[in-house]
Amino acid sequence: MSRVPPIEIDKLTPEQRRLHDEIAGARSGHVRGPFAIWLRLPQIADKANQLGNVLRRGGKLERRLFELMVLTIARRWSAQYEWFAHEKNALAAGLATDVVEAIRARQVPNFAREDERLIYEIVTEIDETRTLSQPNYERAVDALGLDLLIELVTAAGFYSSVAMMINVFEAPVPGGERPLP
Repeated sequence: MSRVPPIEIDKLTPEQRRLHDEIAGARSGHVRGPFAIWLRLPQIADKANQLGNVLRRGGKLERRLFELMVLTIARRWSAQYEWFAHEKNALAAGLATDVVEAIRARQVPNFAREDERLIYEIVTEIDETRTLSQPNYERAVDALGLDLLIELVTAAGFYSSVAMMINVFEAPVPGGERPLP
């Protein structure tokens, strides 16, 4: 059960209603997870939605790698809703089932693709050390280019913030599921 009760549709302010409809439109008709919480503060909900949409829809990071980054963050935080919302996207984008299951089990996946290994190792190092070593920085810039690395780090930060919101406010997973052990 969430620590923050959802706002009933008929009790939304006009600005909250506009944002609700905008957020739902980009998320299969639902306002869940951190967005259901942020909706209480329309300015934050609006900016979080804009940043999330730029990263999810307008970013240049290949979808498979983007979803790998999200699952890596979700598992590190044990963010149940975040995992729920992105696992199916990761599989649909071509991330191998064994990679997803290894991350779920907190094991280092046996990557068949070097670009996936790179993303996993970069995101994991940033999460563990709160920085990136010079060798891995150079490796990432060589493989991704500076602009894509900036996008990756921004997205990892955004999804870490999402995970924090989900965990602190206990954002529920539909049906009460707990996809992470």
